Amino acid sequence: MTQQSESTTTGTVTTEDADAPAPVSPAPVSPAPVSPAPVSPAPVSPAPVSPAPVSPAPVSPAPLSPAPLSPAPLSPAPLSPLAPPAPPLAEPRPPGERRVWPRTFHDRLTSPLPDLKAFARFAREGSVRPGRDGLADIPLLPFAPAPLPRVDARTIAVSWAGHASWVVSVGGLTVLTDPVWSRRILGTPARITPVGVPWEELPRVDAVVISHNHYDHLDAPTLRRLPRDTPVFVPAGLGRWFLRRRFTRVTELDWWEAAELSGVRFDFVPSHHWSKRSLTDTCHSLWGGWVLTAPDGQRVYFAGDTGYGHWFSRIGQRHPGIDLALLPIGAYDPRWWLSDVHCDPEEAVRATLDLGARRMAPMHWGTFVLSAEPVLEPLTRVRAAWEKAGLDRDDLWDLPVGGARVLE
Repeated sequence: MTQQSESTTTGTVTTEDADAPAPVSPAPVSPAPVSPAPVSPAPVSPAPVSPAPVSPAPVSPAPLSPAPLSPAPLSPAPLSPLAPPAPPLAEPRPPGERRVWPRTFHDRLTSPLPDLKAFARFAREGSVRPGRDGLADIPLLPFAPAPLPRVDARTIAVSWAGHASWVVSVGGLTVLTDPVWSRRILGTPARITPVGVPWEELPRVDAVVISHNHYDHLDAPTLRRLPRDTPVFVPAGLGRWFLRRRFTRVTELDWWEAAELSGVRFDFVPSHHWSKRSLTDTCHSLWGGWVLTAPDGQRVYFAGDTGYGHWFSRIGQRHPGIDLALLPIGAYDPRWWLSDVHCDPEEAVRATLDLGARRMAPMHWGTFVLSAEPVLEPLTRVRAAWEKAGLDRDDLWDLPVGGARVLE
C-alpha cells in the first residue's frame, strides 16, 4: 500500500514513512555493548523531540446487542519516543487549480474492501435495518430546530441539519459540510427526522466541503440549489463531478493539502473509508475529512465518514488545539461488516482523545437508517462512553437535529 507524502504536485503521490496509511511500529533497537556491562544508548539529540503518535491500540468491537456497553477506560493513543515530529503544514494551493490525478486511489485504503466471502456471509446473516423494537424509538429521536446563531468573524458556531450536514460559522464564513437536504437518498428509506435547518433560512453560503462521494454525503438535488459560483472544496478526483454540473470554483485536494478562502484555511485530512458512486468507479476519487482554521487559530474538525484508526492521532498532531470535532457515531452494526469504515460511539470518544480535541459534537445518526443498531442507541452509548472516559459533560455537544451551539 502506497504511503502518503506530506504534499503532492499535480496529483502525483510520493512515498514517505512519516504518513503511511497503515500503522507502523518501530522495531526495537539494541545498542551495541562497549563493555561486558550493559550500556544505555546515548540520546540522539539534547533538544526535546515532540513524538508523533503511532497506531492506537485496537478497540474490541461492540456486541450486536442494543444493550449499552461498559467500555474499558479510554486513553489517547500511545506516543513513540522514536518517531519524528510532524512536518509543517503545507502551503495553501491555488483555488480552482486544475490537476491530473491517478485513475484510482485503492492504495489509500486502510483495510481491504469486502470480498465475495464477506458478501456471502452478509447475504446469509447480515442485517442492514433494525428490527421492530429498534425502530420503536423513532418518536423519541431529539429534534429541536433552533435559529441559526448570528456571530461575528471571531466566533465559531455550528447548527446540525442532520446526518453529516452542518452549517458552520468560522472566520466570518458560512460553510456547509456534506449538504443533504433531500428527504430520501438512493438505497435507503426516507429520513426518520426532518431536516433541522430549513434551506430558506440559510444565509449566503460562502463555501461547501465534501468528504467523499457516497450518496448520503454527496447529494445532487441539494447541490443544485446552490449558485454555480459557490466555492466548493472536494477530495482529489471528485472535481469533474462538479465541473460537469457547471460549478466554476472547484478546488480538489489530496490528503494533507490545503487551500484558503477569505483568511480561513481548509485542510483536507485522511480518513478510514472508501468511495463509490456507481458500479465502475470504486475508489476513483479520494475520501477524507476537513480541518477548518479561522484567522485567529480557532479550529473545527469535520471527520466526514470514517472508521477508527491511526489517522486521528496524526491529524491531532499536525493540527493541535482543535476546538470542536464533528465525529460520526452511527451506522456501525454489524461490526464485522462496518467496523473498518464507521466508528461506533465508544470509538468516537476515543478518537476525540486521539485528536486532542476540546469538544465533540456527534453526527451521522438519527437521520437515515443505514444499519442494524436501534435508532436511539448511538446517543445513549456515546453519553455513557463520554462519562466513562471522565470527560467534562459540557464538552459533549450532543445536539438534537436542528440544534445549534456557539463556541464561547
